[in-house]
Amino acid sequence: MAPQNIGFLHLVPFTRDNPAQGFDEAIELFTLGEKIGLNSGWLRTRHMQYGVPSPVVLFGALSQVTSRIELGNAVIPVGFENPFRLAEDLATADVLSGGRLQPGLGVHPPQYDEALNDTVHGKGWQQQDFSYERIQQLRSLLAGESLRDLPEYQGFGGQIDSDRVEPYSEGLADRLWCGAGSLKSAAWAGSENLGLLVSNISKAEEGKEIFDQAQRNQIDRYRESLPEHISGRVAVARVVVPTDNATASQVEKYVQYAQARNPRTEKHLPSGTIIAKDIIGSSEEIVETIVNDAAFQAADGYIFELPFEFGIEDWTQMLHEFAENIGPALGWKATL
Repeated sequence: MAPQNIGFLHLVPFTRDNPAQGFDEAIELFTLGEKIGLNSGWLRTRHMQYGVPSPVVLFGALSQVTSRIELGNAVIPVGFENPFRLAEDLATADVLSGGRLQPGLGVHPPQYDEALNDTVHGKGWQQQDFSYERIQQLRSLLAGESLRDLPEYQGFGGQIDSDRVEPYSEGLADRLWCGAGSLKSAAWAGSENLGLLVSNISKAEEGKEIFDQAQRNQIDRYRESLPEHISGRVAVARVVVPTDNATASQVEKYVQYAQARNPRTEKHLPSGTIIAKDIIGSSEEIVETIVNDAAFQAADGYIFELPFEFGIEDWTQMLHEFAENIGPALGWKATL
């Protein structure tokens, strides 16, 4: 089926000595994405790497230079977050953007050594809950859950207290997504009526070892787990590298990039992890791959991931191909 939404995902790479350039380029890309009619632009959180660690702050800036494009996270790992403070930040950015945020969330246990985990999560992190409960708490806060009874105003300091997280942004709690890579996480996302985000890393389960079949199995499990009469929201994200209208040197770089990454897709990784091959080629070849991919065909939206290692000229060429050639060939129409 034709996708309802086509967007791009950007990791906002920057150098150690000049992070501002990476953020400026992100603003340029999101502005371009809106101009050429793409529905959404997504950021991926990167902690202790040369990529954006605080996408919600960047959304505040992006909200002021765009007016239509949806602003998504794919994803925020909530183990690093205080749900109360994250709710305040997300709501503030959503108000600034006029209700355009699409927050994607993920869970995983602490991943550093014990000393660094003490710094990142605070001492006593071993007793903290890093489960899906954090997402549930965040959603309740975004929905305007009352947290306290307010005492009667006594005339001091101004009557400015609230019983809930402020600002409150209507509908934000209903726009949350869950990043999933297993049947368990897909089923949980469905049972909670969250959107489902799946990407190029997944898990082989129930005898499904071919990537698109394993991912389609997760999407089906998600839809089966949704509340009755709810259709849900599914977005598939993959690395897509179109070569049309690229220079000869760009094509050479793109091909070398994909070839260097292909071996990881052919290995048997721990815990059944499987990785999709990057989709590289002409727009015609990319469309053919997508229409024959079982996961894409079960999705409502497509998110095309921009390679971290490339530059602004490469990403610009790719965005134009997504909006002007690949999307229309899939039956999608730009929003202009």
